[in-house]
Amino acid sequence: MLYLTSDSFPVFVPFGVIGFYRYLWYLIRIAASLTYRPVPLPENPTYIAEEDVTIIVPTIDAGEEFKEAARSWLVGKPKEIIIVTEEKMLGPLQELANSVDPQRVRVITVPYANKRLQMVKGIKEVTTDIIVFADDDAIWPPTLLPYVLACFEDQKIGGVGTSQRVQPVGEKFTVWEILAAFRLTIRNIEISASTHIDGGVCCLSGRTAAYRTVILKDPEFIHGFTHDYWLGKYHLNSGDDKYLTRWMVSHGWSTYIQCCKEAELLSTMKPNWRFLKQVLRWTRNTWRSDMRSLFMERHIWTAHPYVAFTMVDKLFNPLTLLVGPCLVAVLVWKSMKPINQGGYHLPWWNILASYTVWLSATRTAKLLPHLWTRPQDIIYVPAFILFGYYFAIMKIYALLTLHETGWGTRAGVGSPSQAMAAAASDEKLTYTKQQQDQKTSMEMPLGYAS
Repeated sequence: MLYLTSDSFPVFVPFGVIGFYRYLWYLIRIAASLTYRPVPLPENPTYIAEEDVTIIVPTIDAGEEFKEAARSWLVGKPKEIIIVTEEKMLGPLQELANSVDPQRVRVITVPYANKRLQMVKGIKEVTTDIIVFADDDAIWPPTLLPYVLACFEDQKIGGVGTSQRVQPVGEKFTVWEILAAFRLTIRNIEISASTHIDGGVCCLSGRTAAYRTVILKDPEFIHGFTHDYWLGKYHLNSGDDKYLTRWMVSHGWSTYIQCCKEAELLSTMKPNWRFLKQVLRWTRNTWRSDMRSLFMERHIWTAHPYVAFTMVDKLFNPLTLLVGPCLVAVLVWKSMKPINQGGYHLPWWNILASYTVWLSATRTAKLLPHLWTRPQDIIYVPAFILFGYYFAIMKIYALLTLHETGWGTRAGVGSPSQAMAAAASDEKLTYTKQQQDQKTSMEMPLGYAS
């Protein structure tokens, strides 16, 4: 490399510094993740699932996979499972609920599909101390609930998340599902590292997360959660888990991630190109939430400085990632010129080969925790490298399109404002009916009701 850069060595120093920083940062995360320890089960638990846990499942199109997921939840013996759906899906979901456990699985509805309104509807029905939100395809190990509840022994803990793995939709993994699995491997390292270093996390994933009910029943939370606007005019529906995580930080509650096999759930991902639409929605939510945390609310700086630094790092990550191929392109172009005209000594193919070997080695190293359990996936490392560059470009595109707040992968989810109006109308009708019933009851002749 010194031979290559002998003519203009100072030009490459900044890029070497960037590379050193990126991999030093990664080694710090690995070290923190290896020293992380989950909260152990208490000898005399304060919270017992069958008395203190209600599971809320907002959904609009649950299918047969829901049965497997629900049965895995029931192993932990929660007091109740509440499915919240839109009115037109009541029949099919009631049938699903009855086929699983009609005593402990209840279905309620909102007039219009909207995840945040569905979550709030479920919250209002809860009578237990702990609420667990779960996706309709999240499959739990039998020990998940006890390990999640163990974290709430610390009365400062307001929310608890878990680690995750991908379960294929079909018999075999598709390339899209393997890419998702790679991402989750890296995410599990990141969240265990941040939890160990300063107790914080960028996001308590909505696939499964538990919260103290008293926090979510706060009218201030419910209003803010359902009236969440980007730039004051774009009504948000997705990004609920990001909002919940920020609320914990801004209101003085601690969070924890139980990153262990006993609390590691299985979840499906889109097995086709629609996975890219999922990633785009998640990326927009991350941009919006991180910028709010860092520059508007700013509680993250004092509560969890390490997490704040990771957020800042992610802001610049697309640019630092794209520097590599841009630099290689310049080097290849320069290497094609004669040395006496300012060209470099090494041939272009040598530069490309060196860069390819470097990429393959470093990206494979990042995926070693996944490849340890599934070594056959090593053939997909080139796809992961290409996806990384696509993701960098997509992050920039997502930044420029933050005004787009649609769900993207769910055809039944429409305008949040329409859903709000429908829900308000429904609540008004319910309130009016209750008043009428109460008035009728008071006007009845004595003894009529009996």
